[in-house]
Amino acid sequence: MDSGVFSYLKYGIVPIEQSRFQKYNPLEFIARQVVEGFITGLHKSPFHGFSVEFAEHRLYNNGESTRHIDWKLYARTDKLFVKRFEEETNLRCRFVIDNSSSMYFPVKENISLENPNKITFSTYAVACLMYLLRKQRDAVGLSVFSDTLEMRTQARSSDAHHKYLYHELEKYLLPHNPAERNITNAAHSLHLIAENTHKRSLVVIFSDMFDSNAGNEELFSALQHLKHNKHEVILFHVVDKQKEVDFEFENRPYRFVDMETKEELKINPRLVKEEYARGVSAFTKDLALRCASYHIDFVEADINSGFDQILLPYLLKRQKMN
Repeated sequence: MDSGVFSYLKYGIVPIEQSRFQKYNPLEFIARQVVEGFITGLHKSPFHGFSVEFAEHRLYNNGESTRHIDWKLYARTDKLFVKRFEEETNLRCRFVIDNSSSMYFPVKENISLENPNKITFSTYAVACLMYLLRKQRDAVGLSVFSDTLEMRTQARSSDAHHKYLYHELEKYLLPHNPAERNITNAAHSLHLIAENTHKRSLVVIFSDMFDSNAGNEELFSALQHLKHNKHEVILFHVVDKQKEVDFEFENRPYRFVDMETKEELKINPRLVKEEYARGVSAFTKDLALRCASYHIDFVEADINSGFDQILLPYLLKRQKMN
């Protein structure tokens, strides 16, 4: 589904909020403040590791337990080998952010934590979740895509790596140049991420899932690909519900500009509201149903609801399921 009418005519800037605390990167400090504001509601971690993972074989030693002998290998080699496993006490998490032009909607002045557009909301949300995972010493990686896979880091747990990721995330709070045309190619990028995420991981996606280059089936195929290798996948479907879903505009003519293709449409929103809302609702329901069938957590993230209404209820839900 393309991002057609999702644009305003004015282009604002995103000031990066600064802090007098030098211990933290500005974004890291904000994430810390946000998380500690609702972390008291979390009695245990909502994210856990994935037990054990096979590492290698070694020769069996007489007298030890036969529990982990690989009998299939014995049948082929007539030798006793024991499976060795690598403990996975920590989690590997890969955050995926959609950085296409449609994610910079709505375009408005004075964008901030309290008044975000979609990319700002996604960036702050990732920063907050990173802070939670850092407290557990979990390994975190970051992938960013638009028409191509723009960035992909390794998943590491060191303090230096976390600080590096906060520094990289701050770039997505900078003003967006409307002359830069970043068309979404979500399906292709998600396939690449799936192919390059080899070890079992938690994959957390922040995207509006508008893809100008692929049909719905291609997009759903890419989501299904992410479930390979037993990855756990969470999709935060980032939208401005008032404008993109409910299509709430004043009863007067508007000039809508596609933020990716720059195509323009002059129309009174009231004339197309019913048909538009029906199409968006069908797409969202189909996306949610596909995610359910693939065992992907689907979270509708309205940027106007605030972090407490998006992250905290979801984290509490996960906590109860663990």
